[in-house]
Amino acid sequence: MDYRIITVEGNIGSGKTSFSKQLAAELNAKLILETFADNPFLQKFFVKQQDYALGMEMFFMAERYEQLNEDLSEQDMFLQHYVIDYLFNKSLLYAKVNLDETEFNLFQKIFNILNPKTRKSDIVIYLHSDLDRLVSNIVKRGREFEQTVQKDYLKKIETVYLEHFRQNVDQKTLIFDVSDADFVANATDFNKMVSIVTEHHKVGIHKFKI
Repeated sequence: MDYRIITVEGNIGSGKTSFSKQLAAELNAKLILETFADNPFLQKFFVKQQDYALGMEMFFMAERYEQLNEDLSEQDMFLQHYVIDYLFNKSLLYAKVNLDETEFNLFQKIFNILNPKTRKSDIVIYLHSDLDRLVSNIVKRGREFEQTVQKDYLKKIETVYLEHFRQNVDQKTLIFDVSDADFVANATDFNKMVSIVTEHHKVGIHKFKI
C-alpha cells in the first residue's frame, strides 16, 4: 500500500473510531485515536456551550497537536503505516461552529501557527451518515454528555467538513456514505471499503455508496 498516513473522519456517531480500529488491524498499521475523555471542558460544553466552547476547543487543539507530533515520529515514518481517527483541521472546523466571531479569530491565529508544523495525511476517508442514523448511534453508545446533541448541530458539523473538502481539492478524499451500511458486523461492507482505500489513487473528492 502506498499510503503512510490514512485519516478517518466523520460526524459525531458516524463510526470513525470503530472503522479506524478495524482498518488499522487489517493493514497492520499503527493506530492513533483521539483522546477526549481528559478534556475538562467537554461535559460542561454540552450543558452551557457559550461559556465553555473556547476552552474546550483550545484544549482539543493542543492535545491533537501534541499527539500527532509525538506519535508520527520521524524515525518510523518510512517503516510504519498509520491510521488516525481525526484531522488536525478538525480543530478549526469545530471552532467555526462552536465559537463566536471574536473567539474564532483568536483561535484561527493560533491554529495557523500550529497547522504548518503537523504532518499531512496521504488520504482522508470521511464517513457520511444521514442524521437519523447519527442520532441513533449516539443514543446507542450511551455517552451521557452527548445525549443533548441535536440534528441541527450535526448538520452544521457536516456542512463545515464538506466545505473543507471542497476547498482542498488537491487532497485525496474518499467520502463513504455508510447510512445503510454496517461495516462493524458485515464483513462485506468493510471489505468493500478497504478495497476502495487500497486501490484508489486519484486526487480530489470521490464518493462511494456502501
